[in-house]
Amino acid sequence: MTPDVTAFFDKATNTISFVVKDPEGASCAIIDSVLDFDYSSGRTDTKSADDIIAHVQKHDLKVEWILESHVHADHLSAAPYLQEKVGGKIGIGKNITLVQDTFGKVFNEGTEFQRDGSQFDKLFEEGDSFMIGQLRGDVLHTPGHTPACMTYVIGDAAFVGDTLFMPDFGTARCDFPGGSSETLYQSIQKILALPDETRIFVGHDYKAPGRDEYAWETTVGEQKANNVHIGDGADQESFVQMRDSRDATLAMPKLIIPSLQVNMRAGQMPEPDEEGDVFLKVPVNKL
Repeated sequence: MTPDVTAFFDKATNTISFVVKDPEGASCAIIDSVLDFDYSSGRTDTKSADDIIAHVQKHDLKVEWILESHVHADHLSAAPYLQEKVGGKIGIGKNITLVQDTFGKVFNEGTEFQRDGSQFDKLFEEGDSFMIGQLRGDVLHTPGHTPACMTYVIGDAAFVGDTLFMPDFGTARCDFPGGSSETLYQSIQKILALPDETRIFVGHDYKAPGRDEYAWETTVGEQKANNVHIGDGADQESFVQMRDSRDATLAMPKLIIPSLQVNMRAGQMPEPDEEGDVFLKVPVNKL
């Protein structure tokens, strides 16, 4: 089955969110939503999420799922805001618990922060499936960028998060805590084992040199043939060497500190203080 896919590009974070619809009904899923956040002022905005809500309401869609491909380090999730407005269950990979344990310590969250994934409605494992109306989704565990990265294969489309980018841009970084270039290589092989005609939708795009337009849709066949990091049969040893040396040159994402604190809570802000004010922490020399 071929799902209807509508993309929403957030230029501030180069994130693509997707609404994936059952072609034979009104059910849909939202993948990798964005809560707008201005770091300089500490203010949030819901314009990006409101664009998705407007699409859902215009087409009378029923939101079954609000899916996260992983705990994003470059944007805040709008999952709870979307859930409040249009419904749906919030899902992520089961290894969110590893991410929560790691960053619960980094941000000195204390025992009140639950590290069992209970902030989410569903924790997916390899081989799980779910339904969007009559449309079936299957779950691949594709770690390497983070321990909890998932690929959602929905009909003839695979939503890979940050695991793969467009063929001319390559693959995800692996230098965050819990990341591994060896593991990422193996995860990518799972994706490339899908039929060549499988559509791949990537979670970010930065316009590779020589390309003037943002893009987010490719195929397994195109990735196998042309991906600049993993295509044309690249072996694990050469990939790991390339990936590790490249990662050593990369700066941390601009929004990593607020993003991790919020996203490991399923998009919720930390608990407010006695006066109702919310604060995010800045760990010094921890990342």
